[in-house]
Amino acid sequence: MRAPQTFRALRHRNFRLFWWGQLISVSGSWMQLAAQGWLVYRLTGSAFYLGLVGFARYVPVLLFSLFGGVIADRFPKRNLVILTQCIALIQAFLLAILTSTGTVQIWHIIVLSSLLGLVNAFDTPARQSFIVEMVGKEDLMNAIALNSSVFNASRIVGPVVAGVLVPTLGEASCFFLNGVSFLAVLVSLLRMDADSLSPAPSEAANGSVWRKLREGLDYARSDAAILTLLALVSISSVFALPYSTLMPAFARDVLGLGATGYGAMLAAVGLGALSGALVLASWGSRFPKGRLFTIGNLLFPLGLIAFSFSRSFVLSELLLILVGLGFILQNAMANTLLQTTAKEGFRGRVMSMHTLAFIGLSPLGDLQAGTAAHFLSVPLIVKLGAFVCLGAALWAIWKRPELRRLT
Repeated sequence: MRAPQTFRALRHRNFRLFWWGQLISVSGSWMQLAAQGWLVYRLTGSAFYLGLVGFARYVPVLLFSLFGGVIADRFPKRNLVILTQCIALIQAFLLAILTSTGTVQIWHIIVLSSLLGLVNAFDTPARQSFIVEMVGKEDLMNAIALNSSVFNASRIVGPVVAGVLVPTLGEASCFFLNGVSFLAVLVSLLRMDADSLSPAPSEAANGSVWRKLREGLDYARSDAAILTLLALVSISSVFALPYSTLMPAFARDVLGLGATGYGAMLAAVGLGALSGALVLASWGSRFPKGRLFTIGNLLFPLGLIAFSFSRSFVLSELLLILVGLGFILQNAMANTLLQTTAKEGFRGRVMSMHTLAFIGLSPLGDLQAGTAAHFLSVPLIVKLGAFVCLGAALWAIWKRPELRRLT
């Protein structure tokens, strides 16, 4: 049976298995992230510690994601993802045990967040570059959009469930369920038909890790489109994305909400992003990818600027939907453009640079935003960061008009 246009990548059995496994597992991850943010703020009452935990979660990605790209180009990506998911499962259960026994301290959360960050440094480049092996280039954009829809549907479900469970059963219940959810993606990976995967011939298979890393960096610098995309994603990661780390403080101190309201705010972002992902999956191929990226690059910071002025829960929810929509347009299109632009054999390393830009630089943003919010107001920090990103987006429109024409 022919899959509808919106879901055509699901005609590939391996991707279909992966997609369903991700839907369950990523919901658990978002549930843990929401509960962990609330736990940190409950233990410390400090925006600085929210930023510090975010720093700990992402700094290993900053340090090791480029090596993760070399490893992803050198070894079977499916095996790498199985290994990283097993370690992430253990991390979730450790956090659940510490929290449920009442022994958890802020340093435990920092250490375990660092462990998860180390896992993600190798998992994310492997997982992202694994998609094309499951579906091929023809269905890559649709597969990335569907993968983004999973990420953002989970972004709705996870925080909402956390908002219900935290006041009733406590944060530990969310951590335990997240550990169980990893079994879904592990089962999906183990049930795949490995013979039908189409790994690209890799230039990283031979030679030293350092040499292959340097070759990947030289390749990215030589391609203006790849370099510009990575720069814009980096700026967004450092100056715009910290809004999500500061969300517990915004929810409690600015809007006067509890854990349920905080979960609803995260879910609103997910709703906007899910809507955008489904639109991209259905009609994204009709428009130049560069134009869609440019729209998202403007919409994301404009939505954040408006949100930073809001003191109404309902208005904040509506604006966060807009933020989520802009976020997915920007980042799903950056992901697609990088994968389709990169040469075969360099894709893992290019995607590791995307991981570095998108996730690895987040600790710098989280730390600066958390520290600044300790002395200034949270809305002001969100506003200033968004203006920096808006300036970068306008610069790209002026100086890199060819970016809008990328297909």
